[in-house]
Amino acid sequence: MMDESTTTNNNKCLNCSSSLENTFVDLGTSPLCEEFVKPENINNGQQFYPLHAYVCDECFLVQVGEYVSPREIYSDYYYFSSYSDSWLAHAKEYVEMMRDNYGINQESFVVEIASNDGYLLQYFKKEGIPILGVEPSDNVAKVSIEKGIPTEQLFFGKETASELQKKYKSADLILGNNILAHVPEINDFIEGLDMLLGNKGIMTFEFPHLLQLIENNQFDTIYHEHFFYFSLITIASIFKKHGMKIFDVQELSTHGGSVRIFVTRESNQDYQVSDKVAKMVSIEKEKGFLDIDFYRGFDERVRQTKTDLLELLIDLKKQDKTIVGYGAPGKGNTLLNYCGIRRDFIDYTVDRNPNKQGYYLPGSLIPIFHPDKIRETKPDFVFILPWNLKDEIMQQIKYVRDWGGKFIVPIPAPVII
Repeated sequence: MMDESTTTNNNKCLNCSSSLENTFVDLGTSPLCEEFVKPENINNGQQFYPLHAYVCDECFLVQVGEYVSPREIYSDYYYFSSYSDSWLAHAKEYVEMMRDNYGINQESFVVEIASNDGYLLQYFKKEGIPILGVEPSDNVAKVSIEKGIPTEQLFFGKETASELQKKYKSADLILGNNILAHVPEINDFIEGLDMLLGNKGIMTFEFPHLLQLIENNQFDTIYHEHFFYFSLITIASIFKKHGMKIFDVQELSTHGGSVRIFVTRESNQDYQVSDKVAKMVSIEKEKGFLDIDFYRGFDERVRQTKTDLLELLIDLKKQDKTIVGYGAPGKGNTLLNYCGIRRDFIDYTVDRNPNKQGYYLPGSLIPIFHPDKIRETKPDFVFILPWNLKDEIMQQIKYVRDWGGKFIVPIPAPVII
């Protein structure tokens, strides 16, 4: 008999081409998490795709698979980084660190892949440091350009990297925040980095740590836009194939627990591998990241969380309590669609991003309003969808407490605060 956590799948690993047969978590079907619905299209229906994450038993890379091409996903994108105050502060601190600790100065050339609306490069610009943003989404790239951030609107890979290298020059620093998970052709992407990076250049990348995803039950961070979910072991092995080494790593609180890796060529002796890299690899090995059985218990934990959350919401609705949402993040749409939460539980949600206001969440069709809507309706509970920003959000709308309102935080386990 086949193990319950193992299913047959014709997909191939996007890294090593091995067959993907081992389930990490099956979240059913869902529309693209950033495919917000315009009012005039409310009755047109949406395409749902399998949201089934597998783990490769050869390279241990957790992945969803490429059900939708990145060009379709990012043709019209609604995520703008500048609407999170804490994320802007995070970006500013990063620029100061690279300036003070790594000698990035006015003689350097900095390239950010997936530069979004210029949220980070604007701080390098203020320092007078030459910059270039690379952003695939046309509507987002336009906002960056309007801010005066030099931006190329294209998908990054080996072919486009060659064009950029000819048009500009080799980069002293290449950075990417939450981009490595978004490129299905990961080896082509790294080949492009190799072409654009200077001989003594360095790169930094941030991504949610698979360790945190598993230990803190962050299943809602899985969606079609994220093809991969990395441990340090897996991403280090991929870079190593391309003659690159991870020479340092930092643990971050962003997105529920991320890591920032520092990468350079193996031939670059200016940077020796930090003890922190070996320590994190050792922790992952002890946890079982090189044992396929380690990954198989996650699916059941996720099902239990769904049951617990629905029981909580059902109980509140039986008491005639009003519930509204805060935020319209990708993770929230995964959560709502997997749990089957619609307007029978959540009346509406709000978001600071005006590009989302007036639209409806994908799948659940919950309407999105300006945050002022909460003051108008005075709900009993506010369901925080971007739970990684719960402290920032509860501070922003602390007035909810004035009428006795409370907050619901769904991850890692549903709680009322």
